[in-house]
Amino acid sequence: MQLTGRRGFLAAALTTAASQAQYVPKQSDRPELLTIDEAGFVSMFDGKTLNGWEGDTRYWSVQDGNLVGEITPDTVIKSNTFIIWRGGSPRDFELKVDYRITPSGNSGINYRSVTVADKVTPANQFAMRGYQCDIDGRNVYTGQNYEEKGRLFLALRGQMTHVVNGRRPIVYSNFGDSKEMAAILTPDWNSIHLIIRGNMLTHMINGRLMSAVVDDDAPNRMLDGLIGVQVHVGPPMKVEYRGFRIKLW
Repeated sequence: MQLTGRRGFLAAALTTAASQAQYVPKQSDRPELLTIDEAGFVSMFDGKTLNGWEGDTRYWSVQDGNLVGEITPDTVIKSNTFIIWRGGSPRDFELKVDYRITPSGNSGINYRSVTVADKVTPANQFAMRGYQCDIDGRNVYTGQNYEEKGRLFLALRGQMTHVVNGRRPIVYSNFGDSKEMAAILTPDWNSIHLIIRGNMLTHMINGRLMSAVVDDDAPNRMLDGLIGVQVHVGPPMKVEYRGFRIKLW
């Protein structure tokens, strides 16, 4: 069932209201690595190897139990590249993960995505197109919904939008100020929670709703697909992920 019309907007409003009362970390009180079970969630990453993931090992490794994407001065890239989870192509799901990124870093979590040919770097087998929960070290874009190699900005941080008929997203609600929302993001670990159900795409970080998209653009949207994480074109950077887990619906 797709969350459209009044029912979808009511659900989003309730999510927004609930998020205001949820945990907001401070610099000295950041989220810690989860050590308890969550009903229905299963691990996507064993913390020891890249088993179940596929990417270019010049940029991806396991360090101290974390999935790490790193660009050095000797490995600067000309096009974005991903490491892809090969555990399936989920449709409706929740995904939770903690991340930490350097100030110059740029990354993101793609979902309902496909691999595509890379015109800039043909040898890059791990370019992706699809929805992305954006992440950057300066927290300009973190939390927005950006469709990599597709329709681009679907919802900025603090927006609920409606996408239809190939047009620019319609902003139904500005539920938060982007700069004020960035203040809850720490330079250490932050916790992402994606809720992807039907045509409703919800991004939350540290218990706060960051963006919401109702995608009714049937010719251009994806209803299932791959999950991957990104290292982006730009200066040397490092991004770390821990506690990758998913719940399928």
